[in-house]
Amino acid sequence: MTESMTWVPDGIDLDRPSAARLYDYLLGGGHNFAHDRELAERFLKAQPNARQIARHNRSFLRRSVLFMIDQGVRQFLDLGSGIPTVGNVHEIAHAADPESRVVYVDYEEVAFAHSHLMLTDVPNATIVQADLTVPDAVLDAPETRKLLDFDQPIGLIMAGVFHFVPPEKDPAGIVARYRDATVSGSWLAFSQFTRDLMPEEMDRIVEVMKSSRDPMFPRSRAEIETLFAGYELVEPGIVPTALWHPDAGLDDGDDPDRAGILAGVGRKN
Repeated sequence: MTESMTWVPDGIDLDRPSAARLYDYLLGGGHNFAHDRELAERFLKAQPNARQIARHNRSFLRRSVLFMIDQGVRQFLDLGSGIPTVGNVHEIAHAADPESRVVYVDYEEVAFAHSHLMLTDVPNATIVQADLTVPDAVLDAPETRKLLDFDQPIGLIMAGVFHFVPPEKDPAGIVARYRDATVSGSWLAFSQFTRDLMPEEMDRIVEVMKSSRDPMFPRSRAEIETLFAGYELVEPGIVPTALWHPDAGLDDGDDPDRAGILAGVGRKN
């Protein structure tokens, strides 16, 4: 039996789990289906620390946005933004400056539908339904061009999404296309799963995600560093999420190497 909910887009395949809805479930959200929850439970069996990892990544997103705001950034392009939950980019940015502008991008149907509904009456924020691996579709979207001024610095956000980009899609080329579309003084906030921290758990996660619409491709610290070509990494460089500008000490209260995800922020030269 399929689930009947008013927020479910027409034509969506409820039997094929997605990473966006899995992440929503791990964060305690309610915009997921039975098959997503089944996949999430397998994910948790492969990596029992998964809920904490998801929270750490969300915390990194918040801290990186606040950092970029402190550097004067007032417009953001959030790629692979996922299903809205507490602490969205526009909420963080608007709390600092209501004139801040935010464009979310996601191709997943529920992420788009729920974001579109949430943003209906929100000024200076919008959602584009597009695949981030096709930069021109994102950058040339009418919503993007209407809201963002590409003659001013932009904060690019790729938080917990690039591990879904396969090597054959030229990850470095994708990042470079977005980088080249922005002016000097723009920023990149980036995080993704790695085998460097917990290789056995990561291998199990990769196997689990093969049954979803979003298989995973973890990257090493060295591989992530290459994606920052043209950016100057700020201290402390590429580190486990809990160690990137923590609020007070380590925000996980545990071994930061169990974060599972590496993160960094860089300024375009």
